Amino acid sequence: MKCPYCGHLGNRVVDSRMNKDYTITRRRRLCDACERRFTTYERLEVAMPMLVKKDGRREAWDRHKVVEGIRKACQKRPVSLERINEFVDGLEKRLQDMSKREIPVTTIGEEVMRFLRQEDEVAYVRFASVYRQFKDLNEFMAELKSMLEGKQEEPGG
Repeated sequence: MKCPYCGHLGNRVVDSRMNKDYTITRRRRLCDACERRFTTYERLEVAMPMLVKKDGRREAWDRHKVVEGIRKACQKRPVSLERINEFVDGLEKRLQDMSKREIPVTTIGEEVMRFLRQEDEVAYVRFASVYRQFKDLNEFMAELKSMLEGKQEEPGG
């Protein structure tokens, strides 16, 4: 592992911890040359299915792209990055469990929409407005109306 401060390749691990699901290892390292500490994360790399875009193109799964899309929708909203990462971890597991080589990108979009609808209504509307590409205000209002009607049907709503 190359030191991010001085570029030296020699270092030693001074502490290792697993996350609660035992899927990520956090390692604190000490550079042998400059003696500065830095952190690395190890995650098991599993083959993910290819995503089939709406126009038919194929694209590799990109966790960062999904997390960033959700983060943008949740900007200045009370949804933590930890909660977003938990959701994406679960999403990756569900995709792997499907055992398919290709998955339509709409599957991902709908999963994200369900998550955001439960987590934060404003983030849901933000994401939906980009994902569904509303053509006019009437389509947008129809989505809001659907969301509000669904909320009224819930017990205690």
